[in-house]
Parts: sequence; C-alpha cells; structure tokens
Amino acid sequence: MGKPILLSTPHMGDRELEFVKEAFDTNWIAPVGPHVDAFEQEFCQVTGASYAAAVSSGTAAIHLALLLIGVKPGDEVFCSTLTFAATANPIAYLGAKPVFIDSDRLSWNMNPDLLQEALAHRARIGKLPKAVVLVHLYGQSADIAPILKACNQYHIPLIEDAAEALGATYKGRTPGTFGHIGIYSFNGNKIITTSGGGMLVSDDSELVAKARFLATQARDPAPHYQHSTIGYNYRLSNVLAGIGRGQLLVLQERVQARRRNFKVYHQALGTLPGIAFMPEADFGKATRWLTCLTIDPIAFGADREQVRLALAQQQIEARPVWKPLHLQPAFAGCESIGGAVAEDLFAHGLCLPSGSNLTDADLERVIDAIAKAHNSN
Repeated sequence: MGKPILLSTPHMGDRELEFVKEAFDTNWIAPVGPHVDAFEQEFCQVTGASYAAAVSSGTAAIHLALLLIGVKPGDEVFCSTLTFAATANPIAYLGAKPVFIDSDRLSWNMNPDLLQEALAHRARIGKLPKAVVLVHLYGQSADIAPILKACNQYHIPLIEDAAEALGATYKGRTPGTFGHIGIYSFNGNKIITTSGGGMLVSDDSELVAKARFLATQARDPAPHYQHSTIGYNYRLSNVLAGIGRGQLLVLQERVQARRRNFKVYHQALGTLPGIAFMPEADFGKATRWLTCLTIDPIAFGADREQVRLALAQQQIEARPVWKPLHLQPAFAGCESIGGAVAEDLFAHGLCLPSGSNLTDADLERVIDAIAKAHNSN
C-alpha cells in the first residue's frame, strides 16, 4: 500500500537550520530578536507590503486587525463564508457578529456583486458593518478591485485574510497588500511554515507599531511593568522567525512545485466525466496551495465522499472543501447573504494531496486511486 500521503506537509529547505542554530548560538530564544526584525523586513521585500508585524498565528493577526480598527461588542463584520473557522472566530472573540457572504464561481472567493448589493442595502437602512474580512482561498486571490471599491465607497476597512495565498498575485501584486490590513499564516500546512506563526501587514506604520505593542502584552515604556491597556501574548519567537527566514527564500520554488502538482492532476484527471477543477481567475496567478476539484456524482459514478473514502483506504489523505461558516453550528443564527454557491462547492468539492514535497510516485498513487473510484462504479 505504501506510506501515507498527507494533504500538505511542511517542506524544509537548506537554510532554516542555519538561522535556528544562530538563534541558539546567540541564546536569543525568547520572543522578539534579530530574526523577528529581519523576517518582517524580508517579508515586506517579498510581498511589497510597507510594514509588517510577526505574530504567533494568522488567527492572532486577524484578532489584532479587528482590534486595531475598533471592532466592539455588537458590531457586525462581513466575512467570506467559504473559509476555515479561524477567519471568523476572532470576530466572536470581540463579541461582534459575523455576516457571511457567498462565493462566486469564478474564484470560489467572496462574490463582489453580492457584497456591493449588501453594502448598498445596509447604507440605505443605516446599518453598515464595521469591517469586511475577505478571504483569498486555496492559494487564489479574490477579485479585490471591486471589493475594495465597494468598501471605500462606504468608508469600511477591508481586512484581507491571505493565510492561504502567500505567493499568489492579483494584477501583479500580492493579495493581502491592498486592504487596510492583510494577514498571513505560517501554520504547518501552509505554503511556507514557521511551524506556527503569522504576519500582519499594512501601509500604516502607526497601526503596525500598535499591533506589535498589543502583541507584546501592551507593556508601556517604563522601567517597571506598567500596562494601560489589555495586551496579548501574540509575538512570534526569534527561533520560529529564523525558520520563516529560511522558508521565505524558497517561496517561489514551493509555488512552482504546487502548481506542477495541479498540472499533473489536471492532465491525468481533467478528462474524466464529472471532474472539474477549481478555476484560475484571469486577474491573477494562483499558487494552487491545495489542488481542489468538484465531482458530479451522476457523471463520475461516485460522490465526493465515496472518492474521499476510497483514497483513505489507500492511506491517501483528502479533505472536503471548507464547510461554509453559515452552516457551522458555532455560527448558528448568524446572517448569511447568499450561500448556495458555497454550499454546492462544499457538497461536491475535494482537496487533493498538494504538498510541495510530493514525488511523482505519490501523485501517480493519488491519480490511480481516483481513476479506480470512477471505474469501479
């Protein structure tokens, strides 16, 4: 049967250990330190962001972003529905209410027309949201321009959740650098990893400085420990930042490897009846962080779950597309604007093993298992 093939595993390069060893040699193990400063600067150079704050997770970055724009209990925040729960959980941390926006078919991301219509309606009734949280899903940018235009029209801050989209482009620029604040994740399954970590970016230097302040327990400048506001233990450690510096050096190689995975899958499976891959919108370049497809059970002869289980029997990990947040029990009762597209993608969508360290033999095993699932029905 062979070794397990997992969805998306860490892929270390040659330099990460050098940076970590430097942290050990200098005994700079604690949060903050020269690797953190350098990681922030190098991240800005790679992405085109103006300022960056390295933090403990993408979730922490979203929490800080919402705090920084003043989200309070009872506020409403518009949010993509087709995403991981970590996008919306920080809204709940603050006692605010998420309002979920459906996807479009073009990119699987937030539907710009639905957002524009919803904001126009809210403006008429005097109930605009405090912010919009836009997700760039599975390594592909949303259509940012019309979304940003709608937000600017009503003076609503746009937070970009680019946790899954580092290395992607939108009209030649990096998703996450268009809105008021952008966030990235370096979780173990992401395109580059620090084992756990995240980054908050913005063109506003004072805002990023405040993010660093809040992330370091909001300690006031004083010889003693003095705190005038509530802070958080959200800063990235110097050791993990060293890993991030090494990973950043191979970002484009990782993107190329994942795009190659997609190409191999697409060539081998794209002609099977009922199989359709997540499209690549013409406004940007996707990283194919995960290769995702949809399965029409009538045409293919097996549904998404039957295929997933057939892969599992071969020790191949595949997962359904994100369950829309408006269907999640934790967000029961929250308003949803649309939802049918995201629900359909969840019902039929499957994420295939997509790690940048997959071998040709690994890819062949996955392809063979899917082909057998089709032929056996």
